[in-house]
Amino acid sequence: MKKTLTLVLVLALIFGCVNFASAEEIKNFRNYETQAREMETFCYHYSQAAVDLNVLSNCYEHLLTNDSKGQLIPAAAKDFSSPDGGQTWVFHLKEGITWVDYKGEYMADCTSEDWLTGLEWVLNYAKNKSANTSMPIEMITGAADYYNYTKELTETEGEDAAKALGLDKFLEMVGIEAPDDYTLIYHCVDKLAYFPSVATYNCLAPLSADMIAEIGVDGYFGATYETMWYNGPYTITNYIYQNEKVLTKNESYINKDSVKLFDTVTIKMVESIDVAYEMFANGELDQIQLSASKLKTISEDENNPFHNYLVERRPTKYSYQIHLCYDKKNEDGTPDTAWNTAVANENFRLALYYGLDATNYLARTNSINPLSCQNFCYTANVVAVNSQGVDYTQLVRDEMGLQYSTEKFARYDADKAAAYKAAAIEELKAAGVELPVKMAYYISGSSTTAKETADVFANLIKTCLGDDLVVLDTKTFVSKLNTEVRDPQLASIYINGWGADFADPINFLGQETYGEDNAYYSQYYSKINNATDEKLIAEYKEFTELVNAAKAITDDTDARYAAFAKAEAYMLEHAFAIPWSYEVVWAITRVSDYSKIYTAYGNQSERYVNWETKADGYYTQAEYAEFAAK
Repeated sequence: MKKTLTLVLVLALIFGCVNFASAEEIKNFRNYETQAREMETFCYHYSQAAVDLNVLSNCYEHLLTNDSKGQLIPAAAKDFSSPDGGQTWVFHLKEGITWVDYKGEYMADCTSEDWLTGLEWVLNYAKNKSANTSMPIEMITGAADYYNYTKELTETEGEDAAKALGLDKFLEMVGIEAPDDYTLIYHCVDKLAYFPSVATYNCLAPLSADMIAEIGVDGYFGATYETMWYNGPYTITNYIYQNEKVLTKNESYINKDSVKLFDTVTIKMVESIDVAYEMFANGELDQIQLSASKLKTISEDENNPFHNYLVERRPTKYSYQIHLCYDKKNEDGTPDTAWNTAVANENFRLALYYGLDATNYLARTNSINPLSCQNFCYTANVVAVNSQGVDYTQLVRDEMGLQYSTEKFARYDADKAAAYKAAAIEELKAAGVELPVKMAYYISGSSTTAKETADVFANLIKTCLGDDLVVLDTKTFVSKLNTEVRDPQLASIYINGWGADFADPINFLGQETYGEDNAYYSQYYSKINNATDEKLIAEYKEFTELVNAAKAITDDTDARYAAFAKAEAYMLEHAFAIPWSYEVVWAITRVSDYSKIYTAYGNQSERYVNWETKADGYYTQAEYAEFAAK
């Protein structure tokens, strides 16, 4: 910490403390997103992807939200409490919340029934396809029973039968009550102190029963910005695929008089970060995240007009990992036997785990301070802290005997990697695998930045491991990774970030378990349930048992975290996935990141609420250092 603070102060001196900004704030904010990160659905309760939630979280008001320090604060609820120490949670709603259409026209009152409708949607197998079920199933009494009931109904009587269900059967089976229009009561399976943090995530978001009656179940699953209803701070008033989306202040928003909102937020969709930078330099955007080349150019040129306005942003909540696919297909749909055999081999995975020094890759995100981006746990930092104030990720590192380092990428161990590599080569050759194995890695074909990063990644593999075991085979997709690559199972690996949905490690570990419908990465990325290697399956099952044993501990938070740490250490020691990075970037911005919602869980952090801005200038690193110190 001391070294990091020193770095911040040195950078403040280097980059200067001059600020030419006026006190006037921005009213119409101009932002951007790359086309590779276009929205894939407007069905808020279904989505588990940041590309959707970053936008849609601005359109819905949850029971609770967070402030700039991460504390839970009321949103749609005016207060919340537990009368029995955490097993029953009572939320009282604010009166006057309304649903509007995309034009801001009144559609219906928003009452407690809409939270019932939202949870029923999430738990109904036919309506929501198992998405976002893990939290309510694990926490709310009867939720698992209702999910299984709708799944069985779908399988025996068809989807239409389950889709036709209203609230009667749901309320009969699930531990949620709405005794009046402005009270919600959740009954948990045990005393769950962290349950209120779930109220910031979309699995507990409201859903208008009147809207569903108007557009139908299939209409909501395939909703557009014009057909969905809004009760949050913004509506989406314009959406042009791969071009732009415009959020407009909701004049009916219940909290509009107590929070700061923009009149509009325009998000331009750009081909690449380089295109975004040109737009920013031309005055068309209010902030820009810098690519490695732009950061180098600006930081080394004191005459660059932006030189004095470089700021290092706060880490995002996402923990990035290399996710391995255990059932990869060739383009003709046949199994990629060479890759599937290699990735099932533990020595092969451990050669990657210990043999890749990610420093140069991290420098693609942060060339000034790359090791600030290093990541050694699957679970993200600051998601959970035990009663002694020890971060959960430290418990994991302690289990593994891994010491964090600010001098080098701490996990890299050339000797271990060489030993695992030699063993892998011997075993794979004996299995008839032709070496080197090709590792298919897909990037957006329109992104120069992605291509440059992939080249660094390919060189990193070659430099660290040679080219006789594995080589990176970089391929491109046109517009959507999910439909073009993930669904047909064409990639060997994905480098993805995952953020917590609430304040507990199960957010992360629960996505990787074996044989469970709601394990997101197992279902959609690793395809571990399709694996055939008996040793690999046995180890995954043991990991799953460890996770479920930890999950069952609800009366002792410290014991729960310790048990999860053992499960995570087991997972990493077998390299089922490989922790990779955090996103700590440099930017030029008219926004104070320290005024934004900041939290390690949920999807509130991308809401355009209470942002402090400068209409005529940019923040400096000295100002950011001052914000950080406070």
